[in-house]
Amino acid sequence: MKNSYFDLVEQSYYFPQEGFDLRDNYLTFHGISLKYLIEKYGTPFNLVYLPKIGDQIKKSRNLFNRAIRNNNYAGKYHFCYCTKCNHFHHIVEAALKHKVNLETSSAFDIDLIQYLLKEKKINTNISLIHNGYKTDEYIKKILELQDSGFKNSIIILDSERELHRILSLAGDRKLKIGIRMAIVEEPQSAYYTSRLGIPHNEVIKFYNEFIKEKDNLELKMFHFFVDSGIKDSLYYWGEFQKALKLYVELKKTAPFLDSFNLGGGFPIRNHLGFEYNYEYMINEIVSNIKEACAQGNIPDPDIYTEFGKFTVGESSAIVFEVLEQKQQNDTELWYIINNSLMNTIPDAWSIHEKFILLPVNKWNNEYTRVNIGGISCDHSDYYNSEDLNQEVLLPMFKNSDKEPLYVGFFHTGAYQDSISGYGGIKHCLIPAPKHVIIDRDEKGNFIDYLYRNEQSVSEMFNILGYTK
Repeated sequence: MKNSYFDLVEQSYYFPQEGFDLRDNYLTFHGISLKYLIEKYGTPFNLVYLPKIGDQIKKSRNLFNRAIRNNNYAGKYHFCYCTKCNHFHHIVEAALKHKVNLETSSAFDIDLIQYLLKEKKINTNISLIHNGYKTDEYIKKILELQDSGFKNSIIILDSERELHRILSLAGDRKLKIGIRMAIVEEPQSAYYTSRLGIPHNEVIKFYNEFIKEKDNLELKMFHFFVDSGIKDSLYYWGEFQKALKLYVELKKTAPFLDSFNLGGGFPIRNHLGFEYNYEYMINEIVSNIKEACAQGNIPDPDIYTEFGKFTVGESSAIVFEVLEQKQQNDTELWYIINNSLMNTIPDAWSIHEKFILLPVNKWNNEYTRVNIGGISCDHSDYYNSEDLNQEVLLPMFKNSDKEPLYVGFFHTGAYQDSISGYGGIKHCLIPAPKHVIIDRDEKGNFIDYLYRNEQSVSEMFNILGYTK
């Protein structure tokens, strides 16, 4: 067996594959030369490839609409983008180009909706799904949205008390609402039942006692959310069937109920050997809803999905330079990169999320097992296992090499910037990397530009109060 890094990848996976290829022995990402970007912008940088967002939206719509046709399903499919997954304007606007609906989760999200309306990026016909804990401020802003003409604004209820607070602030306004069913969490979870939603055995009673007789309330949506996502597992299908049975029972007493919301998203690729049959899963979802409604003699509901990570996750990457290697003992070799992993991919540190990790260059070098270390002084600033192999293998190099080794973490577009606090104070005052945007013009040519430079000392000192 050959020992070059290229041979390792070629013998282990299908390669090239979607999004990844080599050009002159340098890695490309969605056809973009990473060598070109490194030479132009330097490292580290966060790369966002906007066209991938539209590709994911179209993929979901095509597969759901195909399943709807194949199953003679009478309801429609509606794609919602979860703003909390990535709030940057270039991300949200890239999604809105494809006429998506939006999901909100906090009071400031409503200010974002108002801004988008003012800038004519959306109109008042858009469907808005309001999740999250409803503070009084959040409720008041949702009501202001409705007063300004948003007629498809649906408030998802998590508790009886939440409904009472909404009614006390709404006055005689007519409201469209949804009910979220609290799920039983997976066995390895730290708790048994989700804190979000109403226990499934209390939903019918809740509707009959507090919603059914109120003329200003329309129950439009049943919300089913599994935090671990849509997976072909006994756990997922068990909770899904429980939700379907409850929807059918609820529909028989709730005349306005016409929408089934599949909260929780599809997985994204986090290693080169990733396999997931999206078409099969979507067809099973649609056919199961169809069958349950036929048995219950009720109409097929519209299907809503709230895809955040699936929409934006695979659009981004973070590229680093390996500053040096350190052999700490007989078995542990460290590659030290030029930023902090805790700052740039906090999911890897906080919840042990895995990403695709690949070298940009030196693919013809022999490979070795390594640990990736950041430049902070923190013990936890490391990355040493991939999701498939439980280890990290990268090309070998010498500290004296003229060209350093460059590595990239790929499919990092969801949550990393918000969790790390983009533009704010960073661990050890290590600055946030440059932010590079890639798009295509009308002729399909690449356009790249620097959205924001690396965080400066003065920006951090200003936040900390050292400058006025």
